[in-house]
Amino acid sequence: MLDQSAALDRVFHALADPGRRVMVERLSTGPASVSELGLPLAMSLAAVLQHVQVLEASGLVRSQKTGRTRTCSINPAVLRSAESWIAERRAFVERHLDRLGGYLAETASPSGTGPS
Repeated sequence: MLDQSAALDRVFHALADPGRRVMVERLSTGPASVSELGLPLAMSLAAVLQHVQVLEASGLVRSQKTGRTRTCSINPAVLRSAESWIAERRAFVERHLDRLGGYLAETASPSGTGPS
């Protein structure tokens, strides 16, 4: 459980940066080189590579070097694990809100007969 929690921490840390989210969005359409990932971002190639390393450390992104080109691709399983965690939290909150709504509906006084 603690290992899974640490993995989620790394994923959410990686996604906390807007530039890295742009990279993940780009990679969701298919593999891209590090230089391609950096095109829409106002940063040096070295900075882009540092961001890619954070994404790799989180497991969200895999990269492969062929010659002088490093090509990155998304790891959908890791993205799904974060999505699953969020969905579980959402379901928990929605169940509690439904229960609260039911309780409030049961305890509400009929309209017009409440205390004055």
